[in-house]
Amino acid sequence: MLALSVALHALAAIVWVGGMGFAYWYLRPAAGPLDGPVRLGLWQRVFARFFVWVWIAVILLPVTGYVMVWGQWGGMGSMPLHAHLMQGLGWVMIVLFLYLWFVPYRRFKAALAAGDPPTAAAALDRIRLIVKTNLGIGLVNAAIGASGRYWTF
Repeated sequence: MLALSVALHALAAIVWVGGMGFAYWYLRPAAGPLDGPVRLGLWQRVFARFFVWVWIAVILLPVTGYVMVWGQWGGMGSMPLHAHLMQGLGWVMIVLFLYLWFVPYRRFKAALAAGDPPTAAAALDRIRLIVKTNLGIGLVNAAIGASGRYWTF
């Protein structure tokens, strides 16, 4: 069970953080020159697919993380510093995604449905800032996960 949890945890993190990296570093600049309605439609289709996988990651990461906490360390009291940091940063990422989903993404979809491109574009810009923030946190968290067991204090 522990090995499966580690594998699923790593895959969920790769899908979420890697997807944000692709969207922010590659898709966003490539979509920039497109006309507004085309660009908004592209993002609408991207989000509809990507956010399904983010929801899966948002569920898998804490579940598999806590399986590892109990399976590897026997509980929260025995966790090393890097695991506490990963847990805290992970919950920050989840809260940011929930805000993204329920506020700017909802506005984005509603504005597109109402034929209001300026409001959709403003919501898209808010989504971009949250993705940028979560990408940074996710990269730090991945570095902690990869290196934390080797820390010596």
